Amino acid sequence: MRKFTRLIILAIVVLSAVSSFAQPERRWGVTVGGNYNEIHFKQSDIFDSDRMFGGSVGVTGDLMIPGVGFGIDGSILYTLRQGKIHFGDKHAWASQGIETQTAQLHYIDVPLNLKFRYSRLNGVENTIMPFVYVGPTFSFLAGHNKVDDALRYTTVNVLLHAGVGVEIANKIQLSGGYSFSVGQNLGTKILDQHVAKHRTWFVQATYFFK
Repeated sequence: MRKFTRLIILAIVVLSAVSSFAQPERRWGVTVGGNYNEIHFKQSDIFDSDRMFGGSVGVTGDLMIPGVGFGIDGSILYTLRQGKIHFGDKHAWASQGIETQTAQLHYIDVPLNLKFRYSRLNGVENTIMPFVYVGPTFSFLAGHNKVDDALRYTTVNVLLHAGVGVEIANKIQLSGGYSFSVGQNLGTKILDQHVAKHRTWFVQATYFFK
């Protein structure tokens, strides 16, 4: 996964260098989104963990090479990811009076995307234009709720994500995708070999200003 992440970052750097000679189209906008997150424990037999909804909001900028379809974009987003953890299913936690808890994790996310827009649609692309994207997200933990002091947290993590979407009237982008953590996001304080990662489905809408 680390090699894949490095390849994506290298592709973004190369594309940025190429675009400096190609008079790229630049723009920025605001992004809002929702997610459906699972705090997935590697040792899935210890207790159940339920998916929960969260959201994100922030700013996005993109840079596209005219006539080619390739480009890059990046965002700075506040993101809430949540999960319901059934600690009480196991004696180690139930004996301490720890039952089902909702873990709320607040992040500052910096996703970087390598993007391809299919723009050769005989003019239809001015109304609606499909695109795909892939890239890493650098995720910084900004805060979390207490969860009975049962968990420990990783402050910086990398996720990989991919998605598809459409651009409407060269102004609005609607997209959806899937992301997963490369390293651990959190773990239990007792039986500390139990670590968890985020697995997240997400949707986003971006409005671009020109």
